[in-house]
Amino acid sequence: MDATIVSEVQKHYPVLLKEIISIISPQYGGTFIDCTFGQGGYSKKILEFENTKVIALDRDIESEVKANLLKDKFEERFFFKNIKFSQLNNLKLKNENVKGVIFDLGYSYTQVKDPKKGLSFQSQGSLNMQMGLNNYSAEDVINNLDEKELDKIFKFFGEEKESKFIARNIVKERLINKIDTQTLVEIIEKTKRKKNFKVHSATKVFQALRILVNKEISELIFGLINATKVLKKDGVLAVVTFHSLEDKIVKYFFKSLSEKKSISRYAPITEQAEPLLKLNEKKAIVPSNKEIKENLPSRSAKLRYVIKKTDFYNFKTDILDQFNYLIEIENFGDKL
Repeated sequence: MDATIVSEVQKHYPVLLKEIISIISPQYGGTFIDCTFGQGGYSKKILEFENTKVIALDRDIESEVKANLLKDKFEERFFFKNIKFSQLNNLKLKNENVKGVIFDLGYSYTQVKDPKKGLSFQSQGSLNMQMGLNNYSAEDVINNLDEKELDKIFKFFGEEKESKFIARNIVKERLINKIDTQTLVEIIEKTKRKKNFKVHSATKVFQALRILVNKEISELIFGLINATKVLKKDGVLAVVTFHSLEDKIVKYFFKSLSEKKSISRYAPITEQAEPLLKLNEKKAIVPSNKEIKENLPSRSAKLRYVIKKTDFYNFKTDILDQFNYLIEIENFGDKL
């Protein structure tokens, strides 16, 4: 393949970059937390503005290579931490004017095509899907969890309609052979009765496994809670999601804390509590046709954002109760 074509294919596109920059307004300065550094697209753009500081997080240690390049250029204004974004409240931010926290919940081309990570159904060899700081792999899940547990994982995390039959056939196959990536793909393709020629048969199951292995449900929930805590008054929390489950969680969290009926009652009981967050746009922002044409994976992206109305820290939210059924499924992996 021509080298120019290769470089274009592998080019990294930070999704909805213009929209995010417009929302977080780095031209006015402040500290910004890039919770999913990845290839560094958002961090680079923010640092182009003077009087900004970026604290970037990523659980994938391989992101540190790109981070070190930015550190060399912006030594006093850029800092990288190899931690999960659910732990961002452990950062020492008391004296930081945190004006924006950004989450991009997608995966980069580099990560998807990395054979060691095994995120793609086109990968060869063992199932992995660990993005860093994990306790178990997709191989552990597929070869050890029982049929009912696999069924629930595929059904709720992948929205896979034929989850029960796929789980049953996995359990049958593993009695004979240890299941690797291509074996799993073959099982799914043989099991699926309804074929969707636009979407690969294995897409939903692979999504479900990735969510479980990386504990993406609890990571997102605690990431949202802790991001809201560290934001200063008038700070912006912006989240880009790529599938309906993520979007459902973000939408609920933003809506529940931006309405007066919210349980985040940090004011005295005798007073009517004001909402903690301000929701400027109820509808999600989606990529333009131009962006989708340049970067096809962006077509499923949805951007939602809120503005924090007060510096209050210890608010309450019922989001853990609301999505407890998903966390219970996520906890299946804890026994591995």
